[in-house]
Amino acid sequence: MEANTINHEAWLTRLYLDAFPAASRYISKQGGSLDEAKDLFQDALVIYYEKTIAGNTNAPRNEKAYLLGITKHLWYHYRQKQQGLLSDDVLNYTDIPNDAPLIPSAKRLLRYLEAAGQRCMDMLQAFYYDKQNMREIAERFGLSGERSATVQKHKCLEKVRDKVKEKSLVYEDFCE
Repeated sequence: MEANTINHEAWLTRLYLDAFPAASRYISKQGGSLDEAKDLFQDALVIYYEKTIAGNTNAPRNEKAYLLGITKHLWYHYRQKQQGLLSDDVLNYTDIPNDAPLIPSAKRLLRYLEAAGQRCMDMLQAFYYDKQNMREIAERFGLSGERSATVQKHKCLEKVRDKVKEKSLVYEDFCE
């Protein structure tokens, strides 16, 4: 029994460490606080744990994506409740769909981004990840101005889009 408890603790700890950052980022982007993210993610973890122990869920292909799906579901209902659109008696947190939304795999996305070339990767990273504006990107990449940087970024995105179209890929192809 004790070893089983230790295994459950290790499993829950691993799930928390793997999935919480993505859940926290999602809630932050939706305007939520870190405390709200912690509360909702812990509720999601408890729901997943209880469903797993009770045998009420099929083993998801990606536990992290599944937990993120539950967290998004809880966030949606939490916001509805805050806005007065739902009452407590309407909320049924155990009514979580078994089919969590698919989350794209960073490795698969990266493979198609790499097809655009290193310079494009660096430029897209500067814009989307580093949040640099077009003037900063123009200076960094030695371009004549903001308009030139915008055109180059657009061309990089087109390279990626063309690759996706060429292979007739769909959203699910990017998910694990």
